[in-house]
Formats: sequence, C-alpha cells, structure tokens
Amino acid sequence: MLYTTFGRFLFATCLLLSLQTVTAQSSRNLLVQAATETQLAGYLQHNNSWVKYPAYTDRAGWDKYTGTVKDSLITNGEKYLNYQWKTIPATAYLDYERTGTRTTMEAPLNSNVNALSNLLIAELAEGNGRYMDQIINGVWAICEHSSWTLAAHLVVQKTRRALPDFNEEIIDLVSGDVGALLSWAWYFFRDEWNKVDPVIAQKIKKQITDRIVTPYLNRSNYWWQAFNAKPGATINNWNVWCNANVLVCILLVADDSVRAKGVHKTMQSVDKFLNHVKEDGACEEGPSYWGHAAGKLYDYLQVLYEATNGKVNIYNYPMVKAMGEYISRSYVGNGWVVNFADASAKGGGDAGLIYRYGEAVNSDEMKSYAAYLTKDISAGSFIFSGRDFYRTIENIKTYHAAKQTVSALSTAAYTWYPQTEFCYIRNTDFFFAAKGGFNNESHNHNDIGTFSLYYKNIPFIIDVGVGTYTRETFSSKRYSIWTMQSNYHNLPLINGKAQAFGAQYKARQTAFNNKNTFSLDIAGAYPADANIKKWSREFTLLPNGLSITDAGELTKADSATVFHVMCWAKPDIKANGKIVLQKQNETLHITYDSKKFIARYETIAVTDKRLSNVWGDEVYRLVLTAKDKSLKQLYKLQIGNK
Repeated sequence: MLYTTFGRFLFATCLLLSLQTVTAQSSRNLLVQAATETQLAGYLQHNNSWVKYPAYTDRAGWDKYTGTVKDSLITNGEKYLNYQWKTIPATAYLDYERTGTRTTMEAPLNSNVNALSNLLIAELAEGNGRYMDQIINGVWAICEHSSWTLAAHLVVQKTRRALPDFNEEIIDLVSGDVGALLSWAWYFFRDEWNKVDPVIAQKIKKQITDRIVTPYLNRSNYWWQAFNAKPGATINNWNVWCNANVLVCILLVADDSVRAKGVHKTMQSVDKFLNHVKEDGACEEGPSYWGHAAGKLYDYLQVLYEATNGKVNIYNYPMVKAMGEYISRSYVGNGWVVNFADASAKGGGDAGLIYRYGEAVNSDEMKSYAAYLTKDISAGSFIFSGRDFYRTIENIKTYHAAKQTVSALSTAAYTWYPQTEFCYIRNTDFFFAAKGGFNNESHNHNDIGTFSLYYKNIPFIIDVGVGTYTRETFSSKRYSIWTMQSNYHNLPLINGKAQAFGAQYKARQTAFNNKNTFSLDIAGAYPADANIKKWSREFTLLPNGLSITDAGELTKADSATVFHVMCWAKPDIKANGKIVLQKQNETLHITYDSKKFIARYETIAVTDKRLSNVWGDEVYRLVLTAKDKSLKQLYKLQIGNK
C-alpha cells in the first residue's frame, strides 16, 4: 500500500468513533456561565499559589504529606536509578503504517514517562537530591523525542502520515499527559535545575509552550476541542482528557498574559463535552473508560476549582454526581463490571480518583466503593497512576482517607439510565444488565438489545469486550472484527441479517418498569433488507433467574431466526430443551422450547491477550436455530438456578 494512500484512508477513518452523529443534547454551558473571561482573570490565583502541595524544599511538609507511605515511595523510585532512557527511532513510527502495530512506538515512550513519574515522586518524598541526575536525564530525553504524540494519532497531520511532521503539532491524549507531567516537574524542580544549569528549566518550559500551550491557543480545529463539531456530533473522553492536561500546562507554565484566555478556552471546550453527555450521567463507553471520561472531567474541574479558589464550581449539578456514581453502580462484584462497548469485563476503577470524586459531589456511595477497592491492594498499587502525575500525587493524600472509610458496595435494586438506555437490575443472587441506545455510540459495538447475566458475581452470559487495539480497531474495518458484531453478542440473527452500524440503527420503545422488567424494540437496529416490522425483547429478572421473551413481526421470512448467546461456561446441551452451564462450582440452566429450536454451540479460541487475561483460552457461543420460518415469531428463554 502506498503511504499516501494509507494516510488518506486512515485520516478518513481513524476518528470513526469520535465524530459520530447522535441526537444533540441541550447546550447547558455550565462552565462559561460560571465565569466570563474577565471574571476568570480576577478569580485565577497568581504565582501558582493555588497549588496545595508543599514546596520541594519543605521537608517537614513532605514528611507530613507522604506519612506512612514515604518509605515505599522512595523504594519504588530506586528501581529507576539506573534506568536506561529509551530512544524512539523513525522506524518505530513507521511501523504503525507498515504493520498496524502501535506498541513499537508507544512502548518506549510509556516506559520513559513511567520511569520519570516514579523518580519525581521518590525525590519529592526523600528530598536529598539522590534522584536528581536521573530526573534531569529523563526530562531531557523526553524533550528530545521528536513528538510526544502517538503514531496512531499523528495521522491527522496534514501529511496524513505517522512520522511526526515538525511543521505541525498534534495534541493528543499522551502528548497532553507528557506535557502535564513535565509541567509539574518544572514547577517543583526548576530552582534546583537552575543550580545545575538554567537551560534545563528553560528547555522544558519552551517544549511545553511550543508543543502544548501555543498550539492550543492558536488552534480551534483539533477535533476533540469540538469547536467545529457538527450538530449532534459525538464528543468523547478525548475532550476532557486533553483539556485537563492543557489546563495544567497553562496554569503552571504559561505566561500571565495568556493564562486567563487559555483557561477560558478550555472551559468553552469542556462545555461541549458537558453539553453532549446525557442527563442520566451514564458513560456510554463503559467502566473501563469512566476514568478517562467522567474521571478526567473531575480532574479538570478540581484543578479549575483550586485555581479559582472555588469560584468556578459545578459539582452541585445533578448530572455531574450521576456521572460519578455510574462507576459504583456498574460494579457487579469480585472484580467484575458491566462492560458494554470497548470496556473490559474486569476492573473496578482507580480507587483514589473515585474517592475524591465522591468527596467533591458528596457521594457516600462512591467513597464507600473506593474504600472497598482499597481493601486488598497495596499502597503502591493505590498510589501510582502511570503517566498521570496529578492523580499519583493526589492518591498519596487520598490513600489514608480511603483506608479509614467503611467499605460497601451499592445495594440499589436497580439503576435505570433513561437517556443512555442502560438498565441494571439485581437481586440476592443475580445481576442483570442490558442496553438499548444506538449503533453509533462512542467505542460502539453493534449491540442494541444485548444483555449480560451474573450469578453469585460470576459472569455466565457475557459481553466479551474488545481485543488489543490495532490499526483496524478504529478504521472502516472495525466491524470485520468479531467482537464488534451483533452475532457475537446476545442477540438474534434475523432473516440472515446482523445489526448494522450507524446512528440511524437504534432502539425503539425502550422502557423499564422501575422494578424488574426491561423491554425494547430492536427492529430499528437491523438493515432494511432484514424485513423486520417489529422485534420486541422483554427481560424480567426473578428471584430464581431471568426470563426472556422475543416477539417478532416480519414482512418477509427468508431465513430461520438464529439466537446467539455468549457464554463463559461450556454449554452442556441436554435433551428436552435443557442446557447446563457450570462455572466456579456454580450452575445455571437455560431452558428453551426444543420443538422450536435446534441447539448447538461453538468454541471460540481466545488468542488476544487483552481478552484471554479476562476469559482464559476459550469462550463459547450457544447457537439456537429456529426450526420454522414465519412472519410472526414468539420465543422464550429461561436462564435460572433451578
């Protein structure tokens, strides 16, 4: 493939999940209503007096701040005293074009940034200069990288290539993380660096200014800023993630003459995200992305709150609290979470972040959940947050508070997100999750009407999730990947047709009875040639299991309906409409009408590490094929413990 052709192709497709058309939300504009640029200039504290951490030379302050975790922070940094700083050759960027592999370029950058973050924390904790030379080596090495932006994200350059073009700066998630990290390093250590050579601090400030601050101030056409987004365009986690990093860079490093203008511009941009988010607060990208979406919104709001001495504060807005509590409501138990879209089925979230968010919005539920997550993890696992230096340094403070809080999980019998159309229902033994929505959500899978079922906190009926990201994941080939297709979710194949991708493919008549029944019409999720007039699904969670009823009306019946059910346990198909699922010493039974269906199953080898880390080497697809074709169809399944 010619690289120029590759570039044009990838530019057209790499933002497939980022600039999608959906129903527009009302323009809340919460932030710009809180302060004009002129008011903001008066609110912003001068000389970084808003920063609440001790100065590097305040050893008593750092001893108090780090408390009992001081020694572990220092010990952790010792691992990097002899770290060899990595270079990123041109071919590492080109490998993304040539093979679609992201890690060749990403691995050395992430390794360097992670090492620097750990060294910075160790030096702040110890304070005797033992790590300083390595810190200087690290900031210098990172400044020497031709770009802090991932190769996979550089293809939006005018060149449409993955090799960094020195004529154009692209701000992405990672370059923002690096800029924010270096900004904190500059804030804490510039006086110490000046004793070695003033050019160190000068170089770092110039790099942050040239790569982050000036491009942000001069450009309003980064897609994630959303200033030029068409009405109804999806605005996802990139917006708040990038803006949170830019905000830190502007506040810590930018000159006073542009600070208010820059900060207010971030407020205008983040308002685009807040205008897009549905009032119910659900994260359509799933729990794995909560920390990058709602979580990054919190980081942004908290820095802004501190920098303005609390003058800009929207924590009391109900949607902001709902966005926070989504993460505690989506937790099932034993490490399992509801995982629609590209989210993983495992992982409870960043406990420190969840705790602080809970404090900000006055949510005891979030704080208790964070305490639950804290119980069985080490201080180091709690504190260190990779490239995200702000979260790491905040987690030091939060650790003791979370450890001292009584842990608990949400006991809500149900959670209904009426705009996003997510529904969770739980009882003593079961946790049920299902979704409506549309097939153009951020990180979309074609999965309208799918569901998951957990029994005693074990996933039996599953959403597999997504594999390791490659070039195809965010391209026009996305839906050639099996995990993205409706046929590998818990959905029917109707008239030989799977669900289609696009904003026009959406649920109808979605309803929840505020007790135990969720229903919707999924006909609109299928292409016109599926010839579906109506296809209602109704789920009712009972004490002993789940009842599913599908009622369909077709204008033509060309092919037999096929139901797919994704299972973690290997199905044992018995006679007379019985299927047994056994996992971790627990058993569920699927009951179906054997007069209407022929049952079989397929073993799906799980070769992708991102998936095998969750599910092991295999998952299973139960296939129930209807024996007859008719214009009106009625099918029932029971999944229970009896």
